[in-house]
Formats: sequence, C-alpha cells, structure tokens
Amino acid sequence: MLRQARGERSIVEVAAAAGMSAETLRKIETGRIATPAFFTIAALADVLGISLDRLAVRSAPAPTP
Repeated sequence: MLRQARGERSIVEVAAAAGMSAETLRKIETGRIATPAFFTIAALADVLGISLDRLAVRSAPAPTP
C-alpha cells in the first residue's frame, strides 16, 4: 500500500520528507522490515496523505472463522 501511495515520487524524496533513509523505506516496502515502528509509519502516512485508520484496516489480519 505504501508503494502504491508513493506513486511516481522517488523513494529518496518520500523517505527524506518522512525523516528516514531511502534504504529504510525500501526495506519497509519490500517487507524486510516486517513491523516498522508506529512513528515511522505515522511519518510515512503523513507524507503520503494516507490516514492511519486506512493503513490499519489494510494491514490487519483477516478474521478467522
């Protein structure tokens, strides 16, 4: 979802605006950092214009029957 929200913006541009390295953002987008810190995700959400509620719903595990 983060990669889609980034759209045409470069990973370097978005990472810098969120206050992190491009490598950290790359790892988050590819799943190599499976559980990034809340404040990291909050910064990315702010830069990308995504609500934290929307991210939470998209990343929550599906309910089991």
